[in-house]
Amino acid sequence: MHFLSPLLESYIADHSEPEPELLQELTRETHLKVVQPRMITGHFQGRVLSMLSKIIAPTYILEIGTYTGYSALCLAEGLQKEGQLHTIEVNEELHQMQRNYFDRSGFGEQIVQHTGDALKIIPHLELGFDLVFIDANKVNYDDYFEAVIKKTKQGSVILSDNVLWSGKVVEPLDKSDKATAALLAYNQKLKEDPRVETVLLPIRDGLTLTRVL
Repeated sequence: MHFLSPLLESYIADHSEPEPELLQELTRETHLKVVQPRMITGHFQGRVLSMLSKIIAPTYILEIGTYTGYSALCLAEGLQKEGQLHTIEVNEELHQMQRNYFDRSGFGEQIVQHTGDALKIIPHLELGFDLVFIDANKVNYDDYFEAVIKKTKQGSVILSDNVLWSGKVVEPLDKSDKATAALLAYNQKLKEDPRVETVLLPIRDGLTLTRVL
């Protein structure tokens, strides 16, 4: 769902930082070769992720849900020189496409790919993350959050994508719709959880900015 008119969306993009050429190329290849290309982060949200990462200046970033690598490349723009970005994707068929763009970006040596179930991988990551981006199976959002908060510290930021879910969060709930039900519970949890402070931003399909206390 587009919450703003195409004219306003175009104006916003035109008055934000331009999309890097490499990411434009990645977008084209994703649309040509990958199922559900609308899942790619895109220009405006990508620049938001880049800006947040640059403000936070993280040493360690964790991303859950790499897809074709667009958001990882945006987040990597704010990494410290000695930093690392660990990104987890369940679809192994996307691994080489991701690596191709990671290596061409200049951040290749800082980006570590993991393939498999994030809930099995995260407990084995012996790092403390300054910035986390959750953008994977919506039904598992609460489990992802509980797994990653153990790997953060005071002041760490957790970003959660697609939390408005095409507007379904304010529509009558279909009892068979597990993803929407999970997101409704997750959004309420983040609002009430005493371990964090949260603001839900109406960026694209909804982006929650959560700070660990």
